[in-house]
Amino acid sequence: MKLPRTTLILILLALGLGGFVYFYEIRGATVREEIKEQKQQIFSFAADDVQSLTVKTKKLTLNLERSPESSNLKWLIKSPVSGPANDAIVSYLMDLLVKGKSERTLSTPAKELGEFALDQPQATINITLKNRQSHQLILGKSNFNGRFLYAQTDPPAKPDGNINVLLVSTDFVNAVNRELSEWKQPVDNSQKLPPLTIPKPSPTNSK
Repeated sequence: MKLPRTTLILILLALGLGGFVYFYEIRGATVREEIKEQKQQIFSFAADDVQSLTVKTKKLTLNLERSPESSNLKWLIKSPVSGPANDAIVSYLMDLLVKGKSERTLSTPAKELGEFALDQPQATINITLKNRQSHQLILGKSNFNGRFLYAQTDPPAKPDGNINVLLVSTDFVNAVNRELSEWKQPVDNSQKLPPLTIPKPSPTNSK
């Protein structure tokens, strides 16, 4: 039986549309999800890959370095003072750098960085890996509803054209805006206190 020309065209269109839906919606979904996941991740390195950190805020520039393998301490403060670092505080920041994700990426002209306070950031984090590679995270102001921070990763030396602005967690504010005393390893005062002594009662003279 010979199909009318119009019916044949409709069948071919339906087959073509079905093939498009299959390859784009079904097979393409996995690929698009993988790309989306990669775009959401702020950095791709692991915590053990990091050798040193420099945290610069408006009131403090702190240099941290991973301690030698033989040391019980994980991190050391190299400047503005020298000494053991508070591993819990550094680990909190490291966790955000390694596992942190961007909710959304905005493409914007480089000349508009000031609108996100990325030209005069509230904090800059420089990361040096054990393989000598370096990364940088710049933290700007909060977005309109205060749920996220505008941020930029590994900015080019001479921006040309549009740049990517990320929306990252506001937890970064708590992680970097700390007093120097908070970055230091807590002192165990119990080891410095002298042993408690109970005074003996004075002898009384009997009459």
